[in-house]
Amino acid sequence: MFMRVDKLQAELPAPKRADPNAGAALQELLGGKYGEMSTLGNYMFQSFNFRSKSKLRPFYSLVASITAEELGHVELVSNGVAMLNNGPDVPDGDAGAGGDISKSPFEAMKDIRSFASFASNAGGALPVNSNSMSWNADMVTTTGNVVVDLLHNFHLECGARLHKLRVYETLSDPTGREVCGYLLVRGSVHAHAYALALKQITGVELEKFLPTPNIPLDKIPECQKYLQEGSHRRLYTWSPQDYKEIAGIWEGEQALPGDPPGELEVVDGMPEGGKIHQLTGVPSAFTPDYAPEEMFEIAQKLYKASR
Repeated sequence: MFMRVDKLQAELPAPKRADPNAGAALQELLGGKYGEMSTLGNYMFQSFNFRSKSKLRPFYSLVASITAEELGHVELVSNGVAMLNNGPDVPDGDAGAGGDISKSPFEAMKDIRSFASFASNAGGALPVNSNSMSWNADMVTTTGNVVVDLLHNFHLECGARLHKLRVYETLSDPTGREVCGYLLVRGSVHAHAYALALKQITGVELEKFLPTPNIPLDKIPECQKYLQEGSHRRLYTWSPQDYKEIAGIWEGEQALPGDPPGELEVVDGMPEGGKIHQLTGVPSAFTPDYAPEEMFEIAQKLYKASR
C-alpha cells in the first residue's frame, strides 16, 4: 500500500514569471524517455512482479522503496511544470468574474510550444514529454530476471542524470532549476544503489562506472544544500517498518567521488519535505469556475465542519 503525505520532497521557489515554454522543457523530466514516469513505471511493476521476494528480500526492498520515492518525483516535477506555466501568484487573482474575455486575455498562449498545456490542461502537467507526445507503457521493462532488471535500472538512472543536466542547462527560472538540482542528487543515489546491488549479486564492481555521466554536482548551485545536508548518502525506506533490508546493500560504502565524503545510511520513513505551492485560480480561464465565490464559500463550510 502507499501512504500519501501532503508535502513535496523538496520545496520549490516561486517562479519569477509565467514561462510555458520552460514548463514544456521540464515536461521532458516527467514524460520523456528517461523521465520520472519511466523510472516510476519500471520500478513499480518490477516490484509488483518480483519473484521469490522472501528469498531475495534486500533486492526486492530496494526496488520497492525507490518506487515510493519515484512517485514523489512525479509529483515534484508536475508541480514545477504547473508553476512555470502559471507564473507568480496574483493576490486575489481568483476573485471576481474574470473581466472581458472578448479582448483575448490569453492571446500569447497561441504561440507557446505546447498549446495543449493551456487549452486542455489549464496550465497543468500531464504524462507527456517536451513535445506533448504521450508517455506509454513501452518504456517499462520488467523481465522477471533480477540481474537484467537491476542492470536496466542502472542504465535508466544514468540516462536520467544526463536528461536532467540538459534540461537544467536550458532553464533560467529558479523553479525549474530547483527541480533539476534536487533530482540530480537523488538520481546519483539511485544509480549508486543499483550498482551496489548488482555488485552483491554478480561480484562485478559496477560502482566504478560512477559517476556516469560525469556531472560534478559541486558546480551546480541548486545541488549544494542537498549535498550539505547529506541527501547524497541517504536511502529512505518510505515506510515506518518495512523495507529495512536495503541496509544490507546500502551500508558502509563511501559516497560517490566528487560528492562530500561520508558513510551511506538508511533512514526509516521519508525526508521532511516542504510545502506545496498553491496555484491561484484564474476566472478568465474558467479555472476553477467563472464565478468561484460560491465554491469558496461551500469549501469553507465543509472545512469548518471537518474540524
